[in-house]
Amino acid sequence: MAPAHTTALPPAADPTAPRLRSFDELPGPRPLPLVGNVLQMRTDRFHRDLEDWARVYGPMMRFRLGPLPVMVVTDQALVGALLRDRPYGIRRPEFATEMLKEMELKPGVFNAEGEAWQRQRRMVMAAFLPTQVRAYHPTLLKVADRLEGRWRQAARDGRTLDLLHELMRYTVDGVAGLAFGADVNTLESDGDIIQQHLDKVFPAWFERMTAAVPYWRFVKLPADRALDRSVKVINQAIDDFIAASRRRLAADPGLRAAPRNMLDAMVVAADEPGSGLNDDDLAGNVITMLLAGEDTTAITIAWLLYYLYTHPVVQAKVRVELASLDAAHASLSPEHLAAMSYLDACINETLRLKPVAPFQPMETLHDMVIGDVQVPAGTMIMGLQRHEAMDPAKVPQPDVFLPERWLEAEGEHGTGPGLKRLSIPFGAGPRVCPGRHLAITEIKLAVAMLLKHFELEYVGTEDGQPPRELMAFTMSPLGLQMRLRERRQGQRDRQEVTGR
Repeated sequence: MAPAHTTALPPAADPTAPRLRSFDELPGPRPLPLVGNVLQMRTDRFHRDLEDWARVYGPMMRFRLGPLPVMVVTDQALVGALLRDRPYGIRRPEFATEMLKEMELKPGVFNAEGEAWQRQRRMVMAAFLPTQVRAYHPTLLKVADRLEGRWRQAARDGRTLDLLHELMRYTVDGVAGLAFGADVNTLESDGDIIQQHLDKVFPAWFERMTAAVPYWRFVKLPADRALDRSVKVINQAIDDFIAASRRRLAADPGLRAAPRNMLDAMVVAADEPGSGLNDDDLAGNVITMLLAGEDTTAITIAWLLYYLYTHPVVQAKVRVELASLDAAHASLSPEHLAAMSYLDACINETLRLKPVAPFQPMETLHDMVIGDVQVPAGTMIMGLQRHEAMDPAKVPQPDVFLPERWLEAEGEHGTGPGLKRLSIPFGAGPRVCPGRHLAITEIKLAVAMLLKHFELEYVGTEDGQPPRELMAFTMSPLGLQMRLRERRQGQRDRQEVTGR
């Protein structure tokens, strides 16, 4: 058994040591019998309720999700330490994995634990190394070209676009091409595309995880029946991806020595004697890549475009940086994107303000000490991701979108490198997001393409109010729309040239 996770506190038996609190001593909202605090929360703003409670009850508190006791931790040093204690001291909540299986979706590396996680992690990490992401660049450019064509037609027609829906098409096409060698091409199709089915999974999964009563086990509502139909479509598509991979490998045995995409590499690894991998592992990681690759990157691009529209000076600075590369869109190489440090700062600031995962659910595998609290095995923990990054005592003007703060030298108020300790949107430790380099590349490419060829005529909600944060496993902007105007070739305005 791994040693209990502790901070720098002396052993409890030491008479000079601070007294350790029990879990039951933690403050928190008063629960109701059976349902706990569920009726005091709204599923679509679950993260906001946790953040509001943390401001009232302090950096460590507790509440009940039905009969399940939950600990909330806001201190990012503790959250980071817990994330680094995976997978042997801390795991993802077991009931979340069981809920996924109940939906008839197979878990992949995201939900795997112990030795199964180690086997799958090695394969997945190899597919997402920065050198591999560079090799994927031509495929990403092709998908960005399609997005440009789709948006050019929308601009000419004067159409208002559902921004998140558009961006999810872009990210689904990207991840399907890179990870599975599949050209699903949702950007040039308005038919019954896989993205329409993927959109149902995360919201349903999150709603079931936070429900007071598992009603779907007794009666299926129309939404539950629609989910079942979508899961069947997704599972069939996954089977088709795996079958296509095996056909490619059979037709060209040389691919086994140099697989061209993640799925081919996984099939080769699974076929090795003693690999411990099977087709369920393959299917689980296909669905993981499709879901994670669709939602998280698209949501971050949507928030970023909203901030660029509402902060024209920041947008102008990104345009200046892009123009200084003196490159056409087709020449936006990995080196060009890597040189866009101001756009990097804009992405980091977006992730600070609007992390896709504003909390990290975890579960203790054994008794441990967290901070000054004795926590029993099997306790669910919610590590809040942005609480400290929005604390005015740590970050000046925390509500303001200010990319420059990421470019400053480290100071006492969390500027520059200090912010990286307060904002960890991709997690930390051995289970840090393996696709983070690919995600940043996709974000930069989409934004660079848009600013190169279009003017943001409008990005916002129908009523002009700031977009509401919608929690549905991931946290997305509700109702964001976009209208574009084509940018004349060679167009330069005073703002772009001067940055003012």
